[in-house]
Amino acid sequence: MHLSMHNWMRSEPIEVTLARLARYGYGSIEIKGEPDQYDTKEVRAQLDHYKLDCWGAVTLTLAERNLCAKDEQQRAATVQYMKDCVTMVKELDGQELTIVPSTVGKITPDGTPEEEWQWCVDGLKEIHELASASGVRMCIEGLNRFETHFVNRGDQAKALADAVAPDVGVCLDAFHVNIEEVDFYQAIRDAGDRLVDFHVADNNRMACGMGALDWPAIVEELKGIGYDGALTVEFVAPIDRTPANQYPDAVETNPVDISPEEMQFIIDHGSSLLSESFYDMLVEKCATTLLPLI
Repeated sequence: MHLSMHNWMRSEPIEVTLARLARYGYGSIEIKGEPDQYDTKEVRAQLDHYKLDCWGAVTLTLAERNLCAKDEQQRAATVQYMKDCVTMVKELDGQELTIVPSTVGKITPDGTPEEEWQWCVDGLKEIHELASASGVRMCIEGLNRFETHFVNRGDQAKALADAVAPDVGVCLDAFHVNIEEVDFYQAIRDAGDRLVDFHVADNNRMACGMGALDWPAIVEELKGIGYDGALTVEFVAPIDRTPANQYPDAVETNPVDISPEEMQFIIDHGSSLLSESFYDMLVEKCATTLLPLI
């Protein structure tokens, strides 16, 4: 195992992100799924400079991106977007693409369960053709019921993966697992050798070690199934807007390099964009909590 991290939670130049990861002992980045924002040749040069790898990418399934959409053109555009993510991962020598199938934050269906399932499977199969040829392994991530109506648990993600191809895997996210699964550790055991990616944040979605999850026990369970991939940091710190706030400088007041859609996504799911000093503290806290365990 090694420590990785997403970069969608704060908008900043990629070199700033990579320098921070290198400083705190991370081994890779799981780059945000926005292929149009990156020149992969430049990113590869920066990865080499900081002696980091690209672990893979995660789809930012926001706005009109939705494999379960009733509208055929919307589904086709989402498939093309995810294919572009595959190409980005390949060009960065990454290993995996974590896919959230339906729009994050959408909790009402577009069709019957059977219709949405078939729409999604058909789209994923098309993406898989390119991923398989590119040497990029796909995995399906479920989110909690308050963020999607479609896939919430590990067994559902595994069923969807099975419907696409035997080499499609599962991504578990500790924050979502803690909400949706009957037994946190059994969910890891049930994923078994299909576990491709494991996202980490504490039960309150703060940095690992700032909540109630037992990280030594979680890492031991992952070792027990032979998991040797990334622990991919994905905190989404809530912003306290009351006098009880312990972090008064948590909010970024001058955001740069962020689209209106991404900004709205972060507002919806994490209250606001985090300041560099607060973000830096959270990145370091995850490293000091997890690195001694792996």
